[in-house]
Amino acid sequence: MSKSYPSIFNDVIGPVMRGPSSSHTAASVRIGKLARQILNEQPSHVLVEFDPEGSLATTYESQGSSIGLAAGLMQWDITNPGLPDAIKIAKKERIELEFRITPFENNHPNTYRIRMVGENGNQILIHAISHGGGTVEIVSIDRFSLSIKGDCYETLLFLSDPLAMNTIEPEIHTLNSIEQLTAHSSEDGNLVQVKMSAPPGSEWLKAMHNKTSVKSVIVLQPVMPVLLSAHSKVPFSNADELLVLGRKEGIDLYKAALMYEAQRSSLTETEVMERMREIVVILRDSLQKGLKGTAYNDRILGYQSGKFERAASNGTILGDQLMNKVIASNMAMMEVKSSMGLIVAAPTAGSCATLPGTLIPVSEDLKASQEDLTKAFLVSGLIGVLIASHSTFAAEECGCQAECGSASGMVAGGLVQLMNGSIEQGLAAVSMALQNMIGLVCDPVANRVEVPCLGKNILASLNGIASANMAMAGIDPVIPLDEVITAMDGAGRSLPRTLRCTGLGGLSVTPTSKRIEKELKDREGKR
Repeated sequence: MSKSYPSIFNDVIGPVMRGPSSSHTAASVRIGKLARQILNEQPSHVLVEFDPEGSLATTYESQGSSIGLAAGLMQWDITNPGLPDAIKIAKKERIELEFRITPFENNHPNTYRIRMVGENGNQILIHAISHGGGTVEIVSIDRFSLSIKGDCYETLLFLSDPLAMNTIEPEIHTLNSIEQLTAHSSEDGNLVQVKMSAPPGSEWLKAMHNKTSVKSVIVLQPVMPVLLSAHSKVPFSNADELLVLGRKEGIDLYKAALMYEAQRSSLTETEVMERMREIVVILRDSLQKGLKGTAYNDRILGYQSGKFERAASNGTILGDQLMNKVIASNMAMMEVKSSMGLIVAAPTAGSCATLPGTLIPVSEDLKASQEDLTKAFLVSGLIGVLIASHSTFAAEECGCQAECGSASGMVAGGLVQLMNGSIEQGLAAVSMALQNMIGLVCDPVANRVEVPCLGKNILASLNGIASANMAMAGIDPVIPLDEVITAMDGAGRSLPRTLRCTGLGGLSVTPTSKRIEKELKDREGKR
């Protein structure tokens, strides 16, 4: 099967979600949903373990991994408004959820080790990873090493006879929707993993169940919005190739983005635009709700965007109207996120305010149409694809430069599209924006995605505006975008673990941060 390239909707702009963190809350919902399907029955006891050297050991409660897993195990959607109470409701559903910090071998800071026991006594051990921005991967089931990313239908055939593969394979290939077939072996026996673009038919499944050489059959539903296709291709995979295509075809960034996602996802260009229109509508609505005011007990910062808007309107603060509107919009979106309102991770929940908090007010200032704004968001998604192809959106791997830094580059590209700039100007803007964000650390106060996250979203927005303006004025970025992404990735991975969303360094360990953390825990204990 061909290489799986990032999708704008799977990997960059999305998921539509609730919760403080996409790499914690949204990802854990998806991991929980996949784990429940793999167990293939109602779980009665679930033990979730985190390595003390990873990032989740210190953040799984405060950033929503625990409630996300509970929700996923109950097969809830990421947008379920009951998410904050998921653990309590899971107990009522007779799902006992236990969390432990236990050393174990793993290769990623966001690794979940999940031991599950079902109502009927089935037991299973799963290792799963959150890759950032809500993307996930099941990397093992018991002692079988494999890869399940939730981006297709999957059928798992557990075999009792290792030679059964020879007779079963021809029957598997009768499925028209097959994308990939992989055989796995371990001390536990043999497993055939079949990835499909559509679910297998009932007659085919019945035939598999009736085979004496097949011990069990499990069918997994996808958890991602865009399905994997072995036949998908992309017109470019980096900025240099995009530049060549743009010059050859005479297209702008929007057309390049439309072409990329349509070919990558097997959606039509019309369907791609419609999906992005729906996302823009959600973001506009969330922003308006945030500006009107939000209330939520379990957060550090209350409703402040209205206070800032009043200060801007009565002339007591510096800056022009647009700049202050962008700042207020960023504040409002972060307040929606922190009050468990509906947001869109773009590219992550921790950086969710930067893109809508900039593009929406700027589009209004330019009197741009809804269609123009949708095109700008699509271009921002394409910039995220270029980053995701060669780096990460996970702060646990590369610090906040991977989140707010990436969002700043996405803003710069989207703004150039709003100003009808060229591909050359767009890539120059992104290059300058990312150069300015290299080395940005992730050190959340009280392990909450609020402070200094709010300020970093605003910083990312204003940096994106400045970079877009410089590019439109013809300022030379000097370093090509592909080289900047490589440099940014290297710098991020060089950051000490304490400054990569672990709550173990920077502002996270100040006396005030520790005091706030204790106050929030005490407040939770009294409810």
